[in-house]
Amino acid sequence: MHRTTLPLARLSVVALLMSLAACGPESNVEPNAGDESTRTADALASTPIGNFKDGLITYYNATGAGACSFDASPQDLDVAAIAQGEYENSGACGSCAEVQGPLGTVRVRIVDVCPGCTTAGHLDLSREAFAKIAKPIDGRVAVKWRFVSCPVTGPIQYRFKTGSSQYWTAIQVRNHALPIKKLEFMSNGKWVEVPRLSYNYFVQASGMGTGSLRVRVTASNGQVLEDTLPSIQAEKTFPGKAQFTP
Repeated sequence: MHRTTLPLARLSVVALLMSLAACGPESNVEPNAGDESTRTADALASTPIGNFKDGLITYYNATGAGACSFDASPQDLDVAAIAQGEYENSGACGSCAEVQGPLGTVRVRIVDVCPGCTTAGHLDLSREAFAKIAKPIDGRVAVKWRFVSCPVTGPIQYRFKTGSSQYWTAIQVRNHALPIKKLEFMSNGKWVEVPRLSYNYFVQASGMGTGSLRVRVTASNGQVLEDTLPSIQAEKTFPGKAQFTP
């Protein structure tokens, strides 16, 4: 029988992670004055970044929020939770997947982890995304899916978590076309890799200092983007200069 609400296990995990990783509206993006590259670009077309594999889909009442600490996205509910074994300590967050079902194909964005999805390749889709490729009454449906680039617009974004300061700094990378592998910051002339926590923030427990902040982000395919952020400001989102090329 299909699920129409989040199971208890999911609720407890999400509640814990969301309490750790609450963040403000994603629309609160600070401009990068004088940088023409922050202008909105045409949407990128999705390209395959992985091979098709056998999978299984179920569905839940998604909002776009979840363990990945993204904001709710009522305007875009083509989202999914991924099995715990493929969550990769939040490394899958923000990735996009193309799912082929019996009624068609849908592209979803990974926003959550599904603790109850124990089968490899299991995606828990939003109710809306599921209905585009399968009959909801079926509940559990075999599919094929693969990772693809996300059709984002504009440059990548950097979100400072609530409580961030020179003494404790947490940064989330948003609006990325490709999965994020790592984030580093410049300290005393050297790049320092920042640990990534399960709620999808890169957290430097000792802080990242004062003044402007130079950061470097590496995508899953090895592409690198460097940016200089004006300062560490809790609950602020700053645009980068560029976007990864699919």
